[in-house]
Amino acid sequence: MIAKIVQGRGFQGAVNYILDKENASLLYAEGVRLKDKESIIHSFIVQHKLNPNISKPVAHISLDFSVQDKSKLTDRFMVDVAHEYMKKMGYRDTQYIIVRHHDTDHPHIHLVINRIDNNGKRISDQNERLRNVKICMELTKENSLYIASGKENVKEHRLKEPDKTKYEIYNSLKEIIPTCQNWEQIIRGLNDQNIGVSFKYKGKTDEIQGVIFNKNGYTFNGSKVDRQFSFSKINQKLQLKEQKFKQVEHQNNADNKFQNQELSTGNIINDLLYQLQKPSDYYTNNEETAAIRKYRKKKKTDFRLRF
Repeated sequence: MIAKIVQGRGFQGAVNYILDKENASLLYAEGVRLKDKESIIHSFIVQHKLNPNISKPVAHISLDFSVQDKSKLTDRFMVDVAHEYMKKMGYRDTQYIIVRHHDTDHPHIHLVINRIDNNGKRISDQNERLRNVKICMELTKENSLYIASGKENVKEHRLKEPDKTKYEIYNSLKEIIPTCQNWEQIIRGLNDQNIGVSFKYKGKTDEIQGVIFNKNGYTFNGSKVDRQFSFSKINQKLQLKEQKFKQVEHQNNADNKFQNQELSTGNIINDLLYQLQKPSDYYTNNEETAAIRKYRKKKKTDFRLRF
């Protein structure tokens, strides 16, 4: 979830903008009359008169959610998130309306808030931009919402050169690097997409300090495309892959060695069992000798009987 904050001078323009959109839905309102648009605008203006010296009493905020979260983004859920956002940002005791729009792919709501509270005091906007980013991330995590990288939020079809080419390179790197084991494969993959690769060296040495990508006549340092695509970051990923590959190879070799040992031990055991089950030559010879002796003794005995 991200939020965009705009400070304005007049309530009429902000209210008309968010309510006149096709299929706009007024989800919640606080402190204003709801007879019609004019009643809402008039309510805001009346409260602004409690502190007329404030030139920009309007806070117009859009809360934008990812398409990934569309299934959970009911009207009730979005209103609850908006209330929590306002509470954390310090928008309390004042008038506001919450309106949902359906004119874009990503779900979003608009808030129009009176910076002049119910007591006529101005709601502080000190460090509002920084607080906004922090609070959006907190709410995104608390509500288990999708966290997109900065590049994913960019509408590339609206980009002009050289940013258009930079994002083309970004997308190619994001696609190619996870499938490669070394720089040679990365360079080959990028060349197939008409992206050139060169390296920056330290002085007159062979030590590489950086990587440069070029396309359509535009050149970008890796870190300028995205921090994850600096030479050191890409190199680190490749080294981790190599370590994992060696670990897997070592494990496979160990498994094969163990299997061979098992096979060798099994053969020895089988041979021993065979030997134990096989009549030995010693046993056979002894048995044969005993039979011969018995036969001779019998012949001798029979001879004596005949006399």
